[in-house]
Amino acid sequence: MSEFDVVGIGLNATDTLIIVPHFPSYAGKGPFTQEILSPGGQVASAMVTCANLGLRTKYIGTIGDDERGQVQMRSLLGSGINLDHVQQRAGCANQSAYIVIDQSTGERTVFWQRPDCLRLSPEEILPEMITSSRLLHIDGHDTPAMEKAARIARENGIPVTVDVDTIYKGFERVLPYVDYLIASSEFPIQWTHQSDPLKALELIQEEYKIKCAAMTLGAHGALARIDGKFHYSPAFVVNCVDTTGAGDVFHGGFCYGVLAGWDIQKLLDFANAMAALNCTAIGARGGIATLDKAERLMTKTDRRIMEEIQRRV
Repeated sequence: MSEFDVVGIGLNATDTLIIVPHFPSYAGKGPFTQEILSPGGQVASAMVTCANLGLRTKYIGTIGDDERGQVQMRSLLGSGINLDHVQQRAGCANQSAYIVIDQSTGERTVFWQRPDCLRLSPEEILPEMITSSRLLHIDGHDTPAMEKAARIARENGIPVTVDVDTIYKGFERVLPYVDYLIASSEFPIQWTHQSDPLKALELIQEEYKIKCAAMTLGAHGALARIDGKFHYSPAFVVNCVDTTGAGDVFHGGFCYGVLAGWDIQKLLDFANAMAALNCTAIGARGGIATLDKAERLMTKTDRRIMEEIQRRV
């Protein structure tokens, strides 16, 4: 029996949330109503989601030793995640983000910075870190380290999920080891230079022999292609106050569904429900839901459908 259900390797960040009544026009100015320091980051938040859903979870990454790093470490320690291979880098600031949240829509705009002293190298990834788990979740940063981790997982029959939202140098060496690609809606188009997002997703999947290629569609849900067929899950309608971290929580829910052995439609619906519920509170991890709460939302019929996608699947 594996020691962990899921191991995540990748980013964490400490966010400064700036809440404004309306996002100002370019070169404009306006008041903000609140400023909050809050933990976040792609893989770290996905792992907190997995732990909240009851999975035996481990996070591998680097954290600065400044105040923001301490905020992140306290959050992770409180989540019950195994942190044996988290490195707190001396004299290094943690990754930070300034996130402006428009109260009128709940949408956020992100400005981020990650010091080079947080870089994770391939030499720091050891086989036993990966083989102790049933599933590996990664992002695209520190690409050589992610390539090594994904290769170890593939060699040991461990499925790999990846969260990617932008082009990373050398990422083509990671994709052959990926089983579940969950990208932003922009990534397939940027990667393939194919303007049709469905065709772009299909091209990536076929080229790299990926079992399931998916993309999130923000307020309109998610789309996946598996066994030669597209599956679409519209978004659930909730009272959205902050979209920060919605994609990260989606990935955590997706990991849970993969390990549960669900079919792709239920898996997408569940991940969408988790993401939607997180949007009902402030912060990247503000609204991470329980399994029961997500399943209750899945029974609701109030969904936000992207008609163009619906017609084509």
